[in-house]
Amino acid sequence: MVSLDRFDTFKAVVEAGSLTAAADLLGQTRAVVSFNLKRLEAELGVTLLTRNTRQLALTDAGERFYLRCTRMLEEAQLAVEEARSEHAQLKGTLRITTTVEYALAVVAPAVEAFRRLHPDLHIHLSTSSTHADLISERFDVAIRLGRLMDSSHRAVQLSTFDVFAIAAPQFAGVQTLDELDQVPRLGHGRLTELSVTDPAGNEHQYRAGPAALVADSAAVLQAFAVRGHGVAILPQWLVQEDLDAGRLVRLLADHRFAPQGIYAMYPDTRHLPLKVRAFIDFMKG
Repeated sequence: MVSLDRFDTFKAVVEAGSLTAAADLLGQTRAVVSFNLKRLEAELGVTLLTRNTRQLALTDAGERFYLRCTRMLEEAQLAVEEARSEHAQLKGTLRITTTVEYALAVVAPAVEAFRRLHPDLHIHLSTSSTHADLISERFDVAIRLGRLMDSSHRAVQLSTFDVFAIAAPQFAGVQTLDELDQVPRLGHGRLTELSVTDPAGNEHQYRAGPAALVADSAAVLQAFAVRGHGVAILPQWLVQEDLDAGRLVRLLADHRFAPQGIYAMYPDTRHLPLKVRAFIDFMKG
């Protein structure tokens, strides 16, 4: 019988795009990955991948096998998790990705509490200012903030949060959107436009550019704002401590920017793994 571990190796090679990348994902050497791939092809009696020094390509047989292999691994993982769930303990590894700022503020404390409920579950929390590829980087779930872009993945909205226009105290006199347009702007690479409602109930579009400074990290924009470089649109959960301490002030407090969503995103599989479902339910609670 062919080992399921070799199925997993083959799946990793296809999704990672190379033997070296697959070895990194699996925590194995390239030689071990290559050996298992050759053994799998020998046991099946077909060539699954054509490879040269530059790239790998699926054969027709390999493409058909990959689709069946993926479904089989999902079924096997589901069977294992359902069996383990009878003991009310989650096991294995849950791989999560989110931003550094949200990890520190929310996800890391939640992970601590979640592991107290499931001490046999290992959790790998990765943080980045860029959106990780869930498939190639083998993440189980991503916690994403803001507007959800079109994706082949599935998503569950966990909650929402408010965003404020904030700046150093010297900009405290700004009271209208027109005046806000005159203040140097601090822009986030993924937050380019927001709707904002004025006190009369009229909706406007606030555009973040052209910005004096642009960063891909909300924490960096927060630091620029504290140093007096301009106005930034940032989450309340990130800046509230600075507002309370007087390091930042909220501009246009009588206006309301559109609330932003918090989403749990996961690969579109036929069966949601128990560990992912349990973590999402915990975050929603």
